Amino acid sequence: MTDIIAEEERMGLPPGPEPAAKAFAPPNMALATIGISLATFMQVLDITIANVSLPTIAGNLGASANQAVWVITSFAVSNAIALPLTGFMTRRFGERKLFMWATFAFAIASLLCGLASSMGMLVAARALQGFVAGPMYPVAQALLISIYPPHKRGQAIALLAMVTVVAPIAGPVLGGWITDNYSWEWIFFINVPIGIFVSLVVGNQLRGRPEKLDRPKMDYVGLATLVIGVGALQVLLDLGNDDDWFASTRIVVLAIVAVVALAVFVIWELTEKDPVVDLRLFRHRNFASGTVALVLAYAAFFSIGLLVPLWLQRNLGYTPIWAGFATAPIGVLPVLLTPLVGMYATRFDLRMVSSLAFIAMAVTCFMRAGFNLDVDFEHVATVQLFQGLGVALFFMPVLTILLSDLEPHEIAAGSGLATFVRTLGGSFAASLTTWAWNQRGTVHHARLTEHIQAADPAIQQTVGVLGQGDPQRGAVLLNQMISQQAMQIGFNEIFHLLGILFLVVILFVWFARPPFTAKAAGAAAGGH
Repeated sequence: MTDIIAEEERMGLPPGPEPAAKAFAPPNMALATIGISLATFMQVLDITIANVSLPTIAGNLGASANQAVWVITSFAVSNAIALPLTGFMTRRFGERKLFMWATFAFAIASLLCGLASSMGMLVAARALQGFVAGPMYPVAQALLISIYPPHKRGQAIALLAMVTVVAPIAGPVLGGWITDNYSWEWIFFINVPIGIFVSLVVGNQLRGRPEKLDRPKMDYVGLATLVIGVGALQVLLDLGNDDDWFASTRIVVLAIVAVVALAVFVIWELTEKDPVVDLRLFRHRNFASGTVALVLAYAAFFSIGLLVPLWLQRNLGYTPIWAGFATAPIGVLPVLLTPLVGMYATRFDLRMVSSLAFIAMAVTCFMRAGFNLDVDFEHVATVQLFQGLGVALFFMPVLTILLSDLEPHEIAAGSGLATFVRTLGGSFAASLTTWAWNQRGTVHHARLTEHIQAADPAIQQTVGVLGQGDPQRGAVLLNQMISQQAMQIGFNEIFHLLGILFLVVILFVWFARPPFTAKAAGAAAGGH
């Protein structure tokens, strides 16, 4: 659901003054709209389509489950790094050219993902895919709004909302179906014809669209320290479990590099006249409290989206497509309620609306904390469906709160900064939660086996029954049962903590102070 956030930043903001591009109309409005929307669908789809296929990908490429998570995190981190560059690139190259070439590059990167013959190649291709995807949504948003007359922009925004809600629902189901019936490579290959088609259509339809270009100064020091710091930190999180954390020289070096680079980044960005990431925005109370709430809640939400499909396949033996069917109901209520939330939420105290969202999310986490290995499909899907209520009430109110006390000229930068740290939060959470799940599974496996004695007649009888007379086979099956139970206990513990985290987030929302109406002039900023 990662990119619905960028769209919701527009909900409720009346259009402000725009350049002459507003008067431009493409030769075929329907075709231009389909092209822009299809690119958005493709990009958002790729955030979730690989989730249910991770176990299959790991098995085919000879990688561990921990290494397979890099397929998700590499995309998210590089996507986050590219986001702050969107404004620079649109001013330098123009929105039409940037969108056209980013979409084409996304298709090429998808082709490389499908052709990858090792986990390292796949992770590198996904990182490239995530980077070129960075500008796609904000620019798609700006382009779509610019080609519609003011009285129809609400319809354009609603269309984009539907696309960004439907794509994450379709992702797990489509990914599971493709993986089961063809091969995991095709979850990436399907982007190639779509990306090329969209690039050609949008490039042709928007030819002649007026754009004001300039040569903005690039904050190279800020960008370099950002890439080094975030990259080192993510690699540290991904390798930590395999390398025994700070007992490893490599992890220590990565930690030092990350701390030094990020410290330099923060100091430089606070003193640079034209920073790549404007950290000074955190001086605003609502922006600071709203952004913290957004990052923590999205990190927990992203963790749920990653852990549940993995758990369904690793612990319950679901196929990828059935894992997709079980998780898909999370999108039903957002599809139905998102337009209503956009229209009516501002009539209420948005802190209360956000609190209801986080309570709903917390309740679903506590429900999952009570799951066991015998839980049925209907129960899993029902909890997913109920979580959709929290998703529907989450994004728009929180984003409206965090943008509410920014100055008009700061809204675009604030929107980009919030999206940037939110994406990083999701990426880091993916690494930390999968590590914690495996760690707790190992701990509980040790606890469950410490009282088992091989000479115990009851244990010998159990091993004999399981192995049907073959003690070695019986011992292997018993160990597998214990491992499954240990991972289930670890899963329950993590969801208990995630539920508590959602409740803690409510406190940050209430640090904000009304009014929560964003300045209208900032609405025209688009994806810059």
